[in-house]
Amino acid sequence: MIKEPSSKWTFLTNHAHVLLCLAKAPDMLMRDLAIKTGITERAVQRIIAELAEEGYVDIERSGRRNTYKTHGEKNLKHPVESHRHVADLLLLIENNPTMGLTET
Repeated sequence: MIKEPSSKWTFLTNHAHVLLCLAKAPDMLMRDLAIKTGITERAVQRIIAELAEEGYVDIERSGRRNTYKTHGEKNLKHPVESHRHVADLLLLIENNPTMGLTET
């Protein structure tokens, strides 16, 4: 069971939440991502498009579903953390360096 936070703010962005979920479950449906992250399906769709446009994820069509490949070698975007890679964030949060990552 997910514990509800006592305040409305969080340390990670919605982009990070979506990326973490996709790395853990590359075939997760947008509806399920929306529920898990607490945002709308439309917001999830926009975030995935932005992540794909910037090269953080690849989208592969599998029949009627999408599968996502996360690129752990990509640097994080903000200047404060740009010296670190996506894989570093995933490792920090999930403590599993191989979860859904692709190295190119």
